[in-house]
Amino acid sequence: MGRKKAVALKYDRESGKKDQNAPIMVAKGAGVIAEEILRRAREAEVYIHEDEDLVEVLSQLGLGDEIPPELYEAVAKILALVYRLNKNFSP
Repeated sequence: MGRKKAVALKYDRESGKKDQNAPIMVAKGAGVIAEEILRRAREAEVYIHEDEDLVEVLSQLGLGDEIPPELYEAVAKILALVYRLNKNFSP
């Protein structure tokens, strides 16, 4: 088994930025760096989705890159889940 990998995406659907059409890569790493990404996500109470295949593909992107159109559907499903969870657990 290889080293653990993690990526972090950011998408602000409310920003209305014309230059951001899709989520962007804001962090990525393997091993210790992956563990730090996950630690910070847990600290910030950010949803963590585990999908080794998706992480493998996303880790090929550069920091600041938008996800490619081929991944829109996969990432949209995760974002929809996150938005539902946030709505259900909002005070």
